[in-house]
Amino acid sequence: MAIIETKNLTYTYGAGTPFEKTAVDHVDLSIESGEFIGVIGHTGSGKSTLIQLLNGLLTPTSGTVLLDGKDIWAAPKKIRDVRFRVGMVFQYPEHQLFEETVLKDISFGPANMGLKPDEIEERARNAAKFVGLPETLLEKSPFELSGGEKRRAAIAGVIAMDPDVLILDEPTAGLDPCGRDVLLSQITSYHEMRHNTVLLVSHSMEDIARTADRILVMNDAHAAMFDTTEKVFARGEELEAMGLRVPQITKILSVLRQKGYPVGTSLTMEQAIKQLMPLLKKRGRADD
Repeated sequence: MAIIETKNLTYTYGAGTPFEKTAVDHVDLSIESGEFIGVIGHTGSGKSTLIQLLNGLLTPTSGTVLLDGKDIWAAPKKIRDVRFRVGMVFQYPEHQLFEETVLKDISFGPANMGLKPDEIEERARNAAKFVGLPETLLEKSPFELSGGEKRRAAIAGVIAMDPDVLILDEPTAGLDPCGRDVLLSQITSYHEMRHNTVLLVSHSMEDIARTADRILVMNDAHAAMFDTTEKVFARGEELEAMGLRVPQITKILSVLRQKGYPVGTSLTMEQAIKQLMPLLKKRGRADD
């Protein structure tokens, strides 16, 4: 069953003014419960506006967003309940840290849900543990943490609300390669353990290739593609025409196919090695 659907979803900034611009234009989507969706698109494609529509931070100009089949704006006074179920982690979320301690910051979301103090603390500590923040950091000021630790603390604050849908807008932006890999691994583990729905917005095609079941490609306010990860990245020329690219390893195998080598589409280095090793062994025997 679809957990999130959009029907003719449209959002226009500055409607009725000389600065009017449609950022999302009649987008129809259906996302199943438990899916991991990658969201890609060039700057200005509409992807950031779209995800803010999905959890009610923006009100559609027209069309609807359905959560479990119900219009999220059917009862505007209850929109906060939607945001508890559809959690949003913004780009550079560490800029939103503000409490005296890390534990209080992570507890902020659950506290606003009206939970009992014991449950709030349990959720906060479990979320901190899940993202790899040791107990020794929880009583420190969040401003004493490193950049990567701040990022994990901010994400823990959303995870602590236990949302049915977790939306992450460029969560690895600005991190070094090691920090990016660790955080991405933790997000993947969270999804596998929680079995919730995750939407990951990223400019890193490699990150999307490693994690996503399906990919939504936004282009000029429209949903240009929405298909399995392999099928989307197989359309490399179309993506490049939109100012996007396929993962580097996928591009390399595409060139090999054009040269006549019997290789398919691979999205990760591990997949590519499995395809290339038999060819290398065959070439080695031919050279003997």
